Amino acid sequence: MSIKGRVFKFGDNIDTDVIIPARYLNTSDHKELAAHCMEDIDKGFINKVNEGDIIVANKNFGCGSSREHAPIAIKAAGVSCVIASTFARIFYRNAINIGLPILECDEAVKNIEEGNVLEVDFSTGVIKNLTKNKEYYAEPFPEFMQNIINNNGLIGYISNKNKTISNKK
Repeated sequence: MSIKGRVFKFGDNIDTDVIIPARYLNTSDHKELAAHCMEDIDKGFINKVNEGDIIVANKNFGCGSSREHAPIAIKAAGVSCVIASTFARIFYRNAINIGLPILECDEAVKNIEEGNVLEVDFSTGVIKNLTKNKEYYAEPFPEFMQNIINNNGLIGYISNKNKTISNKK
């Protein structure tokens, strides 16, 4: 699977309270969460982001609270991928569980700028900066994680796996 999108760039230690402020955690509606994604760091983010765009951030993206709302808000806002130097472990796990592709690649992060257009191939880990005509290499997802993401998250993966098992009976 590969995607193509425009970059929104953020710095170090973007925590879950910045991704989706706590004052909006009284809803589980994905559209409502998306409407407030990144608003405390970039008030106009939701009006600028387009379906398929990519967030690129420095180290420790998704630190702070272990809320699943953060990757849900990002995905529901239309972001197709997050690339960072490093991720907070619980954010990493929550992102995969809800089917939001994320990649760690410090070299790419250091050389990608706001507004660049990227093409990302999750099966190979290749990140192409189409604006600068450069390529970077992240560790590709193992096959089982690709299957989770391709099934829109862990629940979809398990549901489809159970359907496959039922159909074989």
